[in-house]
Amino acid sequence: MAELKVVGDNSSAQGKEHTGDKKLALPVSGMSCASCSATVQKGLSSLEGVKSADVNFASGRATVTFNPEKVSVDDFKKTVSDLGYSVELASQTIPIKGMTCAACVKRVEDSLSGLDGVIHASVNFATERASIEYMPEKVGLVEFRGAVKDAGYEVLEVEQGEDLMEKEDKARKAQYEALKRKFITGAILVLPIFLLVHWDKIGLSGLVDIPVQINFILQLLLVTPVQFWIGRMFYTGAVSAARHGTTNMNTLIAVGTSAAYIYSLVATFFPSLFEIQGYKAHVYYDTAGAIIILIVLGRLLEARAKSHTSEAIKKLMGMQAKTARVVRDGVEVDIPVEEVVPGDLVIVRPGEKIPVDGTLVEGYSSVDESMVTGESMPVEKKAGDAVVGSTMNKTGSFTFKAEKVGRDTMLANIIRMVQEAQGSKPPIARLADKIASIFVPAVLVLASITFTVWLLLGPEPALTYAV
Repeated sequence: MAELKVVGDNSSAQGKEHTGDKKLALPVSGMSCASCSATVQKGLSSLEGVKSADVNFASGRATVTFNPEKVSVDDFKKTVSDLGYSVELASQTIPIKGMTCAACVKRVEDSLSGLDGVIHASVNFATERASIEYMPEKVGLVEFRGAVKDAGYEVLEVEQGEDLMEKEDKARKAQYEALKRKFITGAILVLPIFLLVHWDKIGLSGLVDIPVQINFILQLLLVTPVQFWIGRMFYTGAVSAARHGTTNMNTLIAVGTSAAYIYSLVATFFPSLFEIQGYKAHVYYDTAGAIIILIVLGRLLEARAKSHTSEAIKKLMGMQAKTARVVRDGVEVDIPVEEVVPGDLVIVRPGEKIPVDGTLVEGYSSVDESMVTGESMPVEKKAGDAVVGSTMNKTGSFTFKAEKVGRDTMLANIIRMVQEAQGSKPPIARLADKIASIFVPAVLVLASITFTVWLLLGPEPALTYAV
């Protein structure tokens, strides 16, 4: 593979020539003369957002200065491909644990993109995966793991022989069950708090008269497990973000509910601080509890939705044949489909799945190809016809020559395209991630300003109104 690297001044790890612009050196293969390089250069220069393009035939490299907001590496690859050449980049998809919002996505993307040798990184929150295009001579999985860890998250580790999708599915199910338990427990604890808050208004004081101080203490006892057990994940997420010098939605939730909890705690045990000014102390335990439970409910629904993202892939993978009957040294043997190699003679009997792609050499049958074509009627197959792996043989027996196996079969390509589609993001999603990355700091700044203004200029009790 030709060399690929990010070029730029020393002031930026991202390879920016000046604010907003990036410079990339892309390996272009297939050029055979100076005219080819001129054609590629002209094609790249014509793209909107490209400031300059220089293609060197001798080095087989295209150096492009561009605005990443208007044009992407995918656009360069498509343009070069349309001209009859190709840009060769290594790519890898890694599963990531711990992301809770779009701000997390932006932080992981920035951390991965900052690695020397990474050309493009895209993180999908729904699938919890990062798709990376990179230069394998400069960077690899070890650096990707480090970058994700530096951002405050983890790469889901897969042991040799383990199935990644199965492990992801187990992790998502475990997360869903944990959130479900927390939500049910929290709802049981929070609902009585609302009864206590409105005890007098709904006439329950006629049955049991609860003094105000006791009422506040009962609310405190009910909300404390919600705040610090159910809400622990918000605190750990906020602390992790703070360690990396950033904020996320966990920060917002932890700060907001803690403010309500601490203020109410003071009002419960030191009401004189408010009464000395002639005002009645108020508590907001119900607010803290309700916020936490509603956020947990949201994450519960989110976890359920995420568990469905892999179902399409799992259904496609479930269509694959597990074994193949091949002729080895004149003897029919059953082997795992992974061991089939191009050139093997494969025997398929009625009712069996065709294990790999190939060409029929002996026999006659009808094959159900609805998985690929959508056509419900079986297709007649004779010697010389192509057969597609994972389709179903209906009537006769036949022998075919294996041609495309493993990752080269049509089904494997379909699965790969679905995975790429799930991992890709439209421009509007990138804009949403960018907005989310500044949303939390903006809210915290506005909240601080509001608190200060009400505290200094608001009517009494100024602290109560400010909080």
